[in-house]
Amino acid sequence: MAKPSSPRAASRSKASATPPVPNRERPPEPERYSASREEMLEYYRQMMLIRRFEERAGQLYGLGLIGGFCHLYIGQEAVAVGMQSALEVGKDSVITGYRDHGHMLAYGIDPKLIMAELTGREAGISRGKGGSMHMFSVEHGFYGGHGIVGAQVSLGTGLAFKHKYAGDGGVCVTYFGDGAANQGQVYESFNMAELWKLPVIFVIENNQYAMGTSVNRASAEDQLYRRGESFRIPGLQVDGMDVLAVRGAANVATEWVRSGKGPILLELKTYRYRGHSMSDPAKYRSREEVQAVRDKSDPIEHLKKELEALGVSEDELKAIDKEIRGQVTEAADFAEESPEPGASELYTDVLVGRY
Repeated sequence: MAKPSSPRAASRSKASATPPVPNRERPPEPERYSASREEMLEYYRQMMLIRRFEERAGQLYGLGLIGGFCHLYIGQEAVAVGMQSALEVGKDSVITGYRDHGHMLAYGIDPKLIMAELTGREAGISRGKGGSMHMFSVEHGFYGGHGIVGAQVSLGTGLAFKHKYAGDGGVCVTYFGDGAANQGQVYESFNMAELWKLPVIFVIENNQYAMGTSVNRASAEDQLYRRGESFRIPGLQVDGMDVLAVRGAANVATEWVRSGKGPILLELKTYRYRGHSMSDPAKYRSREEVQAVRDKSDPIEHLKKELEALGVSEDELKAIDKEIRGQVTEAADFAEESPEPGASELYTDVLVGRY
């Protein structure tokens, strides 16, 4: 008499007979955005502003004018500029982690207010209370700046829920890095976002290193655009060092989300030139590696060559750089000359609970 099969064996047999899930609808592969000369000049100007602003922030940190942690965005400029050029300020919302200065500049927030916040001044966009990692501007639809790794993903999902609940047509762009991509709350957020078909674009800024560990050493699945597949969230992998490629992907993502199809995941392959923060000597990678990326893939130099091919003169580009340097100097001077918050500010914006 044959021995009856175990429940586990029966389960395996049943599973093997289950037909595969039919192919789900996917967004089209993004095409590189065909920008006008004027649009490309504007992208160049915005990326240059982020680069020069961050360089100056690094100098102020070294002088002791910026306290706490400071995470620079140098090298990743094409991500924020390409993504946010596709959004509608006042309608859409943006949330990110602690490497947030570039996103704020790309969203049109005054460099003076950002620099004043970095230096802890009363004129700062968060009245000097947020500093580098926790800036905030409801007026612009920018919801931070968050110091807890991955926490912004859950909050961004909540912002997307607000857009759907209010029926305002807005979307939330939720940025996080390759390190945060391994946090558990990210996947709880993925599950809810797809269940409720929320208008959220999850953007993984894969700059190749988390705090100091290569993504290839830290992630069993290092093709991060696949991370949403088990939640039925489609993913796209994009060259995050090419602002026009990013803009093309942003167009596909916003169209997908605005049409009510639920969330989408974009992995933007980028690179940070500086350490994780200002206190990071970045000894986990060689200078030759960083220089090779600068030489071959720098987002600003890449766009500069395209502009020159369109007939934009070197003098015109130098004039833009000069203008930007002046703007950044003005922002730094404004910050240094602004007063610090008064002692009474310790007692404002504080939530007090009674038990």
